[in-house]
Amino acid sequence: MTNGVISIVDDDPSVNQERRHWLGLSTAVMAAAGALSLIPPRLTAAVCGDAIRPFHVHFPEQALIDLRLRVLATRWPARRSRADRSRGAALRELAQYWGKDYDWRAVEGKLNALPMFVTTIDGLDIQFIHVRSSHRNALPLIITHGWPGSILQFLKLIGPLSDPTRHGGAAADAFDLVIPSVPGYGFSQPPADTAWKAERIGSAWHLLMKRLGYRHYVAQGSDWGSIVTARLARQAPEGLLGIHVHMPPIVPADLAEAIGAGAPPPAGLSRAETTAYQQLSGLFGRTAAHGVSMTSSQVIDDALSDSPAGLAAWMFDHFSQRADRDGDGRRLPTREEMLDDITLVWLTESAVCSAHQDWQTDADHFNAIDIPIPAAITVFPGDVFRAPRSWAERSCHNLIYFNEADQGGHFVASQEPALFSAELRAAFRSLRPSA
Repeated sequence: MTNGVISIVDDDPSVNQERRHWLGLSTAVMAAAGALSLIPPRLTAAVCGDAIRPFHVHFPEQALIDLRLRVLATRWPARRSRADRSRGAALRELAQYWGKDYDWRAVEGKLNALPMFVTTIDGLDIQFIHVRSSHRNALPLIITHGWPGSILQFLKLIGPLSDPTRHGGAAADAFDLVIPSVPGYGFSQPPADTAWKAERIGSAWHLLMKRLGYRHYVAQGSDWGSIVTARLARQAPEGLLGIHVHMPPIVPADLAEAIGAGAPPPAGLSRAETTAYQQLSGLFGRTAAHGVSMTSSQVIDDALSDSPAGLAAWMFDHFSQRADRDGDGRRLPTREEMLDDITLVWLTESAVCSAHQDWQTDADHFNAIDIPIPAAITVFPGDVFRAPRSWAERSCHNLIYFNEADQGGHFVASQEPALFSAELRAAFRSLRPSA
């Protein structure tokens, strides 16, 4: 171990070949990478066991140069339909900035300034950020990201949640933070099969919290992370005090079936339920084709793996679909925030695995899940749908907090971290041991 970077050397050529293949780097790039802290399964399982190891990220300059050259060499369509010109122009502008001015090293600097670790759970390397608060009796909190997304979307929450006295909160609101990369996303190892569904990831998160020494903790999930968090709550493991989600899986089974069939809203729904039904119908209509194509087309897999501009177009489209729908409905993450996530996906070669995880493992994203432990929900007006309290009360048998915020959207954690931090403080306040 050197400078907090894990380095393992093995004399077996097949192991070294597997290492290079898993990292997606050529022999020359691997030499330049030095001790990059991404380790293949055969090494971690045999050498590291249950250990928690420091994690450092530094991609070789050759990988960044290759990315820029590929982006700048993109062959764009000669003509576009009138309806597609606006988005096409925005994508070209994004790619131009990506190829010439974007600074990935700044992202590495932010990450490496944080306490990051990796541990092996059920045969997979799981990377995570672990920030302990300086305040006594801080409540341990594990936060799960969604897709398209990564641990990067939570960086702005670290200060407000772990050190609330500097961000408008009280010492009693402090959290210890655990922010893992979902298997197959970014720095965590991709599963070899489709067995790593939300239920299994939730179980892994519980093991992670116990391995870190926490007897009690709470959990939060955003986007697909809401599904992981809800499935963890359904297991109700000892020590999990409660959860908070937005975009919750609470749609009653009969309504979920009707939405999937494209049926109009049935009679008897309240105004809030009708609005949610219509929003979900529109969401499924826009995204169904993407889901079918991702789970059935090797051609798309190949394109996302070979073309950074193609990957950017794919992810930009999904960022746009999930954009804050308040006002003009086009409040996207910033250019830097989108490129941070897109670049992370490109460099870690996790585009295909992460998308397949999202589409294949849980097609019933919004279907109601029975949650027996304390649960909290925040409804943000610009999210992909506004969850009705009536549905929440049917799924969450101990709904301790339900708030309809005045602002905020799907990417509220990165776009409005102060608001999101305040919601988490309020949601979990009654679950603190001293409460």
